[in-house]
Amino acid sequence: MTAGNGTALDTATASAPGGRDGTGVVLPVGIIGFGWMGRAHAQAYARVRHHYPQLTPVPKLMVIADEVTDRAAEAAAQFEVPSTVADWRQVVEDPTIAAVSVTAPNFLHREIGCAVASAGKHLWIEKPVGLSADDARAVARAARTAGVRTAVGFNYRNVPAVAAARELIAAGEIGEVTHARFRLFSDYAAHPDGALSWRFQRARGGNGVLGDLASHGADLVWFLLGDIDSVVADTAIFVADRPKPTGATSGHQLASGGERGPVENEDYVSAQMRLASGARCVLEASRVSVGAQNSYGFEIHGTAGVVRWDYRRMGELEVGAGQAYQDLPVATRFVGPGAGDYAAFQPGAANPMSYDDLKVIEAARFCASITDESQAGATIDDAVRSAEVLDAMTTSVREGTRVSPAAQG
Repeated sequence: MTAGNGTALDTATASAPGGRDGTGVVLPVGIIGFGWMGRAHAQAYARVRHHYPQLTPVPKLMVIADEVTDRAAEAAAQFEVPSTVADWRQVVEDPTIAAVSVTAPNFLHREIGCAVASAGKHLWIEKPVGLSADDARAVARAARTAGVRTAVGFNYRNVPAVAAARELIAAGEIGEVTHARFRLFSDYAAHPDGALSWRFQRARGGNGVLGDLASHGADLVWFLLGDIDSVVADTAIFVADRPKPTGATSGHQLASGGERGPVENEDYVSAQMRLASGARCVLEASRVSVGAQNSYGFEIHGTAGVVRWDYRRMGELEVGAGQAYQDLPVATRFVGPGAGDYAAFQPGAANPMSYDDLKVIEAARFCASITDESQAGATIDDAVRSAEVLDAMTTSVREGTRVSPAAQG
């Protein structure tokens, strides 16, 4: 069993009511930051045993840390969590907590992530893990030194259809990959009166849509197609100022009528990539795409076919393969049991899955990694790789040249 310094998990196993629940070791967990993503983690912990009945250790949410105390108290009542605190350090210092979800704003990722890992607690942290690759590398060093397991919220690689696409590409079903396009378009920041929250501030939200959405794209490119050799990028801010909020925000609230301040980070990014395989790839992301609600997906072309996926039709792949080359028919495949973790959720193909299901898969893989030497899900090392790609994009925009992500480390 890998348990960091071992104390929290061992204590929970040997003592406390709930040290075991009849099926396995209980993993006492805490959540730091309870906005929308903190709620997604709480729901995943609550559901994971329903879909993975043999999972061990079994997570049990014991404490929520959030400086908005009313929000924390409401969540604790809903999820039957025995404790709430305003200061996240109390979670880190609690010897009974074995693992922590960090779902706080980006600018806190480095400090909290390093503290959690250094305390010997396993860490499930949301992407992009800080404001830069330096932040992600710092958390990775802390986790490596402490010997704790990590998970990072690159949830789209958990989609069974994406897993199926990876397998068919690796099997050569579409031939040798020649070029691809990945898109992540959303309208969550398209309204000009969207509140000027931390997401739009350079010092707190980092590189804007690069960290929010392009980080997912960079991970998917690597997951499906391998290493990125170099990038050349362009970025833009299309909504130059926004109204300042008058209180705590959650999600993407409006704040019309207030004093306006400048948007400091990127609304849009487009990057042309050269992959180590020799393939070419375009990655495009926008948070201000009017008319696009979570329009995420990819189209990958090979010498003998094509595979396409759209997040809004999560359980489908469009695949064309064969030796026709011209006028090749493309058919829809409904993925089902046998594709990724699909069987843990649905019994037959074409039954839909949801975003929340992807977080349940993350939770299961995180917990299983603590007692399993293998690691199926995304880790802090994946966050470092993605962040290096984002840093390369930023450098490319600033210097007007092609940049290698490897040179950013």
